[in-house]
Amino acid sequence: MTDPVPNPPPNPPSVELVPGGPVSGTIRPPGSKSLTNRALICAAFADGESTLTGALRSEDTEVMIEALRSIGVEVIVSEGGRTLKVDASKRIRAGASASIVEMYIANSGTSVRFLAAALSAAGGNYSLHGVDRMHQRPIGDLIDAISPVIQGEIKASSEGGCPPVLMKSDGWSGNEIHVAGSVSSQYLSGLMMAAPIAESKIRIIVNGELVSRPYVDMTAEVMRSFGATINLETKGLKGTESLVSEIASAPYRSTSYEIEPDASAASYFWATAAITGGSIKVAGLSQDAMQGDVGFCDVLKQMGCEVDYADDSITVTGKSLQGVDVDMNIISDTVQTLAVVALFAEGPTRVRGVAHNRFKETDRIGDLACELRKLGAQIDEHEDGLTIVPPSKDSLHGATLETYHDHRMAMSLSLAGLRISGVRILDPSCTSKTYPEFFADMEALIGRAHLWARVT
Repeated sequence: MTDPVPNPPPNPPSVELVPGGPVSGTIRPPGSKSLTNRALICAAFADGESTLTGALRSEDTEVMIEALRSIGVEVIVSEGGRTLKVDASKRIRAGASASIVEMYIANSGTSVRFLAAALSAAGGNYSLHGVDRMHQRPIGDLIDAISPVIQGEIKASSEGGCPPVLMKSDGWSGNEIHVAGSVSSQYLSGLMMAAPIAESKIRIIVNGELVSRPYVDMTAEVMRSFGATINLETKGLKGTESLVSEIASAPYRSTSYEIEPDASAASYFWATAAITGGSIKVAGLSQDAMQGDVGFCDVLKQMGCEVDYADDSITVTGKSLQGVDVDMNIISDTVQTLAVVALFAEGPTRVRGVAHNRFKETDRIGDLACELRKLGAQIDEHEDGLTIVPPSKDSLHGATLETYHDHRMAMSLSLAGLRISGVRILDPSCTSKTYPEFFADMEALIGRAHLWARVT
């Protein structure tokens, strides 16, 4: 006999997970957004038709697909968005004198950064614009990197070096680019993927700290799958290292490419096991996955969970949790997930190395701290992260939580409801940015008795 489904709360639309016992099961998340959008760029500037399997259907990938279609790339979507046939043979080859192409990129950071670099190398006249939050997200470091090599001009037209991005380009000239790496690794990834489009040997040097290095390694692997020759090398003395990327002058080749499940999305299910004391297997990922976010499991292991790595799956089993002190620079997309797990640990958890999280879809340090405090936790903000001090278990309490239209806020904060009654998540449809079926998948995993959701 199952527990009754709770009465739905009043407007606005919301999601509420209802506490229950340990959650166990197996799930395969959808394809990686990061890999899907990288593969789309490479395929769109290749020499023929490529087939991408295991792709993600989401707002971010749909934004990228529509942008590519606007320059003549044919993208045929099948199997519910999981298979994409990308034909680049009719792509428009344009110069700065061409008519302006307007591209709406919503709040997709990967789309605006990858497209700005790729289109500037290919040539053409473009305007890339999005939602209000996108026009507050910095892109100036990328613009500064492209400006010395572009034959034409490129600029970020909002205050503080933010989109819209306007460009008139006849391609790139020169073979050395310098870029800052402290705000987003996507700047470097965008430039790397643009280099084969420029069809000249390019050397890219990162000035200063590079955040989220695993995403750069991922970019290199995707590029190699499409025929690019790329070498990544760290140069300099300890504390002053620079990452140098050298890309040969060879265009992309069309191919068939299989996309891994999304490791960032998988973190919510591994966290479910940790929070409830259950055991959850995520299929399709391994310790050797291309995505660095599988390293989230190592942090859960430090907190006391059991982690079993197999050839095609990773299983986390929840145990008694202890707080940790951890640098999450290379797995920064899982900070919100870990912060919710930390609510149920013994002792504080200190997260370091993620100052760049303030420039994501929302301020993922300040806004996260605000919402966790509503549940009764003590949160101390730091320049590079935060400390989560869980109260006594009796002091945690339900609350209505804002998501700031940030998909990761919605998915991670909802997990608190697995142990705390009355945790209501507003604007749940914002998960469509990267994982439209998240709450349906969660419902299937934990059982109907533990989920009431109204998503519009």
